[in-house]
Amino acid sequence: MRIGFVLMWSSGFVGAALAAGTAGSLTTLAWRCLVAAVLIGGWWWLTRRRALSFAEIRLQVGIGLLSQCVYLFGVFWSVGLGVPSGTAALIAALQPIVATVLSQFVLGERASAAQWAGLGIGLGGVALVVGGDLSGGDAPAIAYALPVLSMLGLVAGTLIERRADVRTSVVDNLTIQCLTSAVVFTALAAVTGQLVPPGNGSFWLAIAWLVLLSTFGGYGFYWLNLRRSSVTSVSSLLYLTPPTTMLVAFLFFDETLDVRGLLGVAVCALAVFLVLRKQRSSETVPPERGRCPAS
Repeated sequence: MRIGFVLMWSSGFVGAALAAGTAGSLTTLAWRCLVAAVLIGGWWWLTRRRALSFAEIRLQVGIGLLSQCVYLFGVFWSVGLGVPSGTAALIAALQPIVATVLSQFVLGERASAAQWAGLGIGLGGVALVVGGDLSGGDAPAIAYALPVLSMLGLVAGTLIERRADVRTSVVDNLTIQCLTSAVVFTALAAVTGQLVPPGNGSFWLAIAWLVLLSTFGGYGFYWLNLRRSSVTSVSSLLYLTPPTTMLVAFLFFDETLDVRGLLGVAVCALAVFLVLRKQRSSETVPPERGRCPAS
C-alpha cells in the first residue's frame, strides 16, 4: 500500500508534464476534477448510495477544500507565476516535518529520535534531487508564499481527518472531496474564461492519467495509509515522490539523470527507512484507527 501511494502520488507530476503546452493549469485542474467527480459520483450513486449525515458531508467538504483545492491550486498557481518547480517541490517537502510537529500538539503522536533524524535527512535528499532547479526565477516575492499555503493546506486536511476519527469509508469521503474540488475549480475556470478544453488527444490523455492515477490512486492511497499508520509515517513517504518523479521523467521524457539525483534517491530512501522502522514501537495509533473499513 505504501508503494502504491508513492507511485500514484508521483504520477501527478508526470500528468502535469503531459498536460503542459496543451492547456492552462486552471483548465487542466477544472477538467481533472470534473471528470473525477462524474466518474466517482456516478459509481457511488449506482453502487454505494446511502444517506450521509450533514456532519459527514461538512467534514469532507472542508477536507476536500484543504487537501485538494488549496494544495493543488497553490502548487499550480505558484509555478504559473514563475516559481521554479524545484523550489516549489522543496517547499512542499517541508510537509512531513510540519505535519510531525503539529501532530504532537493536535493528536498527541510522538516521533522518536530516529524518526526526527529521518525527517531531516529526507529534506536533504529532496534538496539533492531538485537542486538543479533551485534557481531564483522571476516570480514576484508573494508567489513563494503559495507553495507554503499549499503545503499547509495538505497538513491541515490531514490533521483534521485524523483527529475527527472518520468512520465513513474512503470511497464515500473521496466522492465528497472530488465533488467539492470540481465545483471550486469549475467555477474559477468559468469566471476567468479558461473552462473550454482544447480538442487535442494529448490533453484528454493527460486528464485520464491525472484522474485515474493521481486523484483516485494518489488520494485514495493517501487516506488509506493514514488510517493504518501515523501522520509522521505517511507524511515521510512524500520524500520519495520527487525521486520517483525524477526516475519516471528519465524513463518517459528522456530527462537527464545525474549522480546528484541518484544520491538524492538513496538519501530519501534511507530517510523513509529510518522513519518507518520505528513505527511499531514509537507511534501512537488508536486501536480503532488501526484497521481500514471496507471501501
